Amino acid sequence: MKITDFSIVFVIIFVPLFWLVSLHTRDAEEAQLLSQKYKSALQTAVLDAGAVMHQNEKQNNEAGYDSTKFVKADKELALLTFTQTMALNMGIQADPAAIQALFDYIPAIVVLDYDGYYILAKETEMTGNAELSFKQVWSPKKPYTYVDPNGSSINFTLDGYVYAYDAVQGKWIEGFQSELASNTQIPLLQDADTFEQVRRSWIVTSVQEDLAEIINRHNEFARRNGISYTFTLPLIPQEDWYNSINDTGIMAFIQGIPVGDQNVNNYAIGGGRLVKKTAVVGGVDPVTGVKYYYPSTCNYGYRAEEVFGDGKQAAAQGYFERNCYVSGQAP
Repeated sequence: MKITDFSIVFVIIFVPLFWLVSLHTRDAEEAQLLSQKYKSALQTAVLDAGAVMHQNEKQNNEAGYDSTKFVKADKELALLTFTQTMALNMGIQADPAAIQALFDYIPAIVVLDYDGYYILAKETEMTGNAELSFKQVWSPKKPYTYVDPNGSSINFTLDGYVYAYDAVQGKWIEGFQSELASNTQIPLLQDADTFEQVRRSWIVTSVQEDLAEIINRHNEFARRNGISYTFTLPLIPQEDWYNSINDTGIMAFIQGIPVGDQNVNNYAIGGGRLVKKTAVVGGVDPVTGVKYYYPSTCNYGYRAEEVFGDGKQAAAQGYFERNCYVSGQAP
């Protein structure tokens, strides 16, 4: 066979292969870019949702609680913000049908509140028809409840505050673990280190187990709607789980969206970072004996007498306002 014949055979066999490889590489690159777009959109949406969770909180919702973490999470505002940001980043903000289709691939959204959590998921809807109907709804708030072998129950929160039933004494108690240790016979409240370890692991385990069940149940909806992907709870590092319960926040999962020959499978966690108020100090001028209140960031050298949550409380106790910036002092 002549060398020209070999050249012709080479061209016939290998050029189509090179073309297919090039096409696959280009598709893989486009799939990677699209996958990254979904990942970035999900993370941004969760961060935006976490940031607005407490914008509409009312001060009286915090009355009676000493914890800086106790606020009422606005899950509806968080969901609205999440949806708007996702739609905007995916370019479907003017397409309600596309937004609804996107949520078919979001098996669960979790809102971690101070004393419990909510999960948004597809649930069967009773319509009277033989064909099952699914609707995306919030679960009731699920408390972080732990029951010990003695029958005592403890409702954990995102810090050391608890609502507990002492089965031995037959009464309900509430307060910080450090305050209750000497007033109850519940073993878990006796040691701070053990309490903290159990609290964190129990909250994480409760959310994990609920999520695994709900995401698995999403497969029934997916099967009936022609989605061939099998939804499962993704592997999340334990460190991420523990970080997620340091503050109120939101978690979202997106899975199964076809991207090239692969599927998008990602999650994002966003905290509802709380802006902690600067404490107000009530102090006495040692020279004049006049009582002033001022931010704890000021340093006047006054004799501190009391600490207040805000200026109104201090004024009610006879203190006069004095501010670092008004007096020209840097905080």
